[in-house]
Amino acid sequence: MRTPRNVVQDLGWGRLVMGQTFDDPESLGEVLRAEASGRRDICLYLGAPHVFVSQHPQEYFIDPSFTYRVELAGWRPPAREVPGVSVRAPDSAGECAEMNRVYVRNHMVPADVALMWHNEEHAASVLYLVAVDDATGEVLGTVTGVDHAVLFDDPEGGSSLWCLAVDPACPRPGVGELLVRTLLELFQERGRAYVDLSVIHDNLPAIRLYEKLGFVQVPILGIKRKNAINEHLFTAAPDDLDHLNPYARIIADEAIRRGINVTVLDAEGGYLRLEYGGRTVAMRESLSELTSAVAMSRCDDKRITRKVVSAAGVEVARGRTATFDEDDHAFLDQVGAVVVKPASGEQGQGITVNVTGHADLDEALARAGGSGTSVLLEEQCAGDDLRIVVIDGAVVAAAVRHPAEVIGNGTRTVRELIIAQSRRREAATGGESRIPLDELTEATVREEGWDLDEVLPRGEHLRVRRTANLHTGGTIHDVTDELHPTLAQAAVTAAAALDIPVTGIDLMVPRVDGEKYVFIEANERPGLANHEPRPTARAYIDFLFPRSMSTSWAWQPTPPGRPGPDTTGPGDAVGMP
Repeated sequence: MRTPRNVVQDLGWGRLVMGQTFDDPESLGEVLRAEASGRRDICLYLGAPHVFVSQHPQEYFIDPSFTYRVELAGWRPPAREVPGVSVRAPDSAGECAEMNRVYVRNHMVPADVALMWHNEEHAASVLYLVAVDDATGEVLGTVTGVDHAVLFDDPEGGSSLWCLAVDPACPRPGVGELLVRTLLELFQERGRAYVDLSVIHDNLPAIRLYEKLGFVQVPILGIKRKNAINEHLFTAAPDDLDHLNPYARIIADEAIRRGINVTVLDAEGGYLRLEYGGRTVAMRESLSELTSAVAMSRCDDKRITRKVVSAAGVEVARGRTATFDEDDHAFLDQVGAVVVKPASGEQGQGITVNVTGHADLDEALARAGGSGTSVLLEEQCAGDDLRIVVIDGAVVAAAVRHPAEVIGNGTRTVRELIIAQSRRREAATGGESRIPLDELTEATVREEGWDLDEVLPRGEHLRVRRTANLHTGGTIHDVTDELHPTLAQAAVTAAAALDIPVTGIDLMVPRVDGEKYVFIEANERPGLANHEPRPTARAYIDFLFPRSMSTSWAWQPTPPGRPGPDTTGPGDAVGMP
């Protein structure tokens, strides 16, 4: 029986083009030219791919990725469990949308949800797997497999792995390895000879994982089409682009995809200059020259921020400027618990929450700067720390921030778990988030009834920081779809009162779907990268350059204020691990 010819498998983020099934280069060229906007097709297994690219150098390029293979005959998976995590197929289109959220958080191309769900239900050649938190049902990671033998009667009996991704905020180690092992076991049960995968050449953590599991590099090259999504793979990046932090990089990447000229002015500080259509805008991350000095000063001094937004009708917590005398202690007695923080500052520096004792108040005042500095005391309000991003008068994203925590495995001490979790957070955020092993961490652990050198039981959750600041290991969880209109309006009102076009408004809320809140502060330079998959960078560039054209992705989250699940939308494709 002759092997089927011109075989293509659409995976939603783009098409997997099986090069070994094409006899005619022209037919292959026609298929690759039909790549949809916002998709990322890839052709593998073509004989002499370099010759094909040399004949069409303006259209295609050799993908700068390595192909790895594991032979399944005799392969034995290492025995390692991940407590509290199960791997299974997605059970709904909604879970396919959750897979997209994980993709986008990893800067991968999202997939068409309807097509993914169709593949899951009807395409025996495609295997989607999700890693799910047993307690919450949250999708922590995902991987896709393609069975070549089912797809086109592959005489080699091969298969391939695609789109391994784990949520950067996942606190459980080993989820990626668990997904890969599960997929390999499924292909082994089917009697497949091998599993191949393609991994970008500089993705060292993924390469280490694959090699640990027995994959070895093989001389197979991929071909991709030159498009805006792939531009960074075949053209030289602007100087210092790779040295930008995630908050500046997400803006630069969105601008480059639109054809906006990007100049990195200071990579370490996150300073950029964007130029398009005769318009030039300089910025530091999301703080651009379109934010006035007056608006910035209002946000910088939290005492002024409180006055301005309170006058506009926004609810604020009871508070006072510290006088470093008995009046501060009288205020503590009046409200029962306070937050102590410098009047100016960011990234959670000098802040102490839930201060209830008078000796603790004195320590907190000293930590915030001490006598002679401007320190603010506010009533401690119960609830979740909610960040709402407002751009050009509209809510773009909302997320709840949680303090850093670790999960016990029954063998590691609290100290070892903190070090490991800090390392994961640092890797996931480009060095922007880490858990300091300082006196505050040690004090928080003691408050929870533990010692740093005690072994935390398996599955035990332990909060190790008091504040939910992302720079000290906190995690962020998207709640845009649940945001109550009253909270959204409070954020928009606060931004308008401060006269600031781009801001992160922080509220303390008992429930994100309820009306009650108190205003905490406004950030003039919100970290847009913290809110993926919400299109914060897209909204930001739309505001700066409204005439530029954004990429039409296969999937976008439902915009705030619009009904309906985010299972459909204009389209794009998924990146590989």
